[in-house]
Amino acid sequence: MLRRTTRRVLRRLREARMFARAMASKHHPIVAHIVPIRRCNLACTYCNEFDAVSPPVPLPEMLSRIDLLAGLGTTIITISGGEPLLHPGLDEIIKRIRSRGAIATVITNGYLLTPERIHRLNAAGLDYLQISIDNVMPDETSKKSLKVLDRKLEWLAKHAEFAITVNSVLGSPVRQPEDARTIARRARVLGLTSTVGILHDGGGQLRPLASDQMAIYRDLLEPDQKMFSFAQYDRFQRNIAQGLPNRWHCRAGGRFLYICEDGLVHYCSQQRGHPGIPLVRYTREDLEREAARVKPCTAWCTVSCVHQTAMLDAFRENPRQLLDDMIAARRERNPEYQPPVVLNALTWMFLDGPVKRALSKVALHVLRARS
Repeated sequence: MLRRTTRRVLRRLREARMFARAMASKHHPIVAHIVPIRRCNLACTYCNEFDAVSPPVPLPEMLSRIDLLAGLGTTIITISGGEPLLHPGLDEIIKRIRSRGAIATVITNGYLLTPERIHRLNAAGLDYLQISIDNVMPDETSKKSLKVLDRKLEWLAKHAEFAITVNSVLGSPVRQPEDARTIARRARVLGLTSTVGILHDGGGQLRPLASDQMAIYRDLLEPDQKMFSFAQYDRFQRNIAQGLPNRWHCRAGGRFLYICEDGLVHYCSQQRGHPGIPLVRYTREDLEREAARVKPCTAWCTVSCVHQTAMLDAFRENPRQLLDDMIAARRERNPEYQPPVVLNALTWMFLDGPVKRALSKVALHVLRARS
């Protein structure tokens, strides 16, 4: 228990440092997804991010790519796939991410998790693990079922020193949308964080929810979420669920990067080929140009991790407006909601008060965040 508590406290400090750097500078990547292997041990019919044959990227090449991302100032590096647990050097990749000062995250289908594998991830220094469960019973669409993965969740709850998010899904490929409730309930019983996602089409574009799924989506919005949870500011997801476009500026290619197994930089997993520049040649000028570029896919995009990155920049550029939006979203669900006293104090100090500039400088110094 003490080890878990210590790891959690240190993780929160690194998150604060990430946030401070994002506020201090707009010219470094906040998040990068990197693929160490395209192969997957499953074949979910809605997924366009895997194959059944690709070999793992050689470990020296992966470590070099981590160093290149660190050189660009990347603060969060997420290892995705394919199925990253198939890569024989995954532990070393995680260790390299942590040694370069970044937050290390893994997205997995969970099939290969065992108590021994979880302990190795602890030892490597993993910060976050996300596991997506699509249904209660496996079907022809997806084998990522609670029936198969429940034991894995129990092992994670018992052994993991890193944070775990269990993501349930809604969308047209889901045969039994009520399963999302069952999965979310089980995750919370085990003390794990639960989120709900909306499946996109093959191009990462909008698939609006049917009325029964929309009702479930509303129910799964956690009423007691922390004020600054990304899920709390859910305008993107609400519009997606209702089949409505979003008006926002996508900074992919600058603040969010997707590095494929060939070492090319793309906007995201659903816009591979753009810009398609080798990471080894990617520069600050590329970051600034692509972050500023208007992307035609933006209005109907469902790639939530890119939305979340944009939210940080929205806070940096207009913190008062974002805080007002977050409070309004909370009151939409609970008309009697009142912001906590600490939020009012922080608002006065950092947004309105005469000591804003001095306190901001002190905070950046303490967190060692530099522009």
